[in-house]
Amino acid sequence: MADGTVLLTGYEPFDDFETNPSEAVAQELDGETVAGHRVVSAVLPVEFDAAADAAVRAIEDFAPDIVVATGLAAGRSAISVERVGINVNDARGTPDNAGADPENERIDPDGADAYFASLPVARTVERLLDRGVPARLSNTAGTHLCNHLLYSLRAHAEREGLELPAGFVHLPATPEVAVRQADDPARGGSVPASMPLSMQVEGVGTVLETAVEGAE
Repeated sequence: MADGTVLLTGYEPFDDFETNPSEAVAQELDGETVAGHRVVSAVLPVEFDAAADAAVRAIEDFAPDIVVATGLAAGRSAISVERVGINVNDARGTPDNAGADPENERIDPDGADAYFASLPVARTVERLLDRGVPARLSNTAGTHLCNHLLYSLRAHAEREGLELPAGFVHLPATPEVAVRQADDPARGGSVPASMPLSMQVEGVGTVLETAVEGAE
């Protein structure tokens, strides 16, 4: 029997991406046991008004010991472990799936300016690199839904007085996504950075394992 539960979230496809590796990774690891903890997964809507609410419902339903959220950052070449979420929604011309395109809005008008992830971020990157998975510590989760979720998860834990370690991990595009996003490579154009889905699954499993160890 598992000793506890880890909630892993991914996002549905968005914009002109037909698939989202964070969704595939979450589905792949759902039901697995990592470091003695059962993984339960939730795929969140790419909507500013609904994503955090869906994550909070999953927390209420599963009562996890740890939350690790993931999302796609096409163009990044490595798994990016985010250090901080800031109190800003700004879609920068990439609307969410409901058409919302906020500009320089605060997530919580009365909330803190920022929250640090409460996972062992540096140790996580070190562990990933030790296992041959390209990874880096990132100091910006952007201002779109991924940042929104990291900020909201940490704010929820503080507001409810929960001892709930939480963090966010950005995943690269898969090779299939990179090929679809390529800019005419047969004529000298570029192909975005990518990482095979199997390595992403291994990497996120390592993130979960390190998070459990850090919480013990």
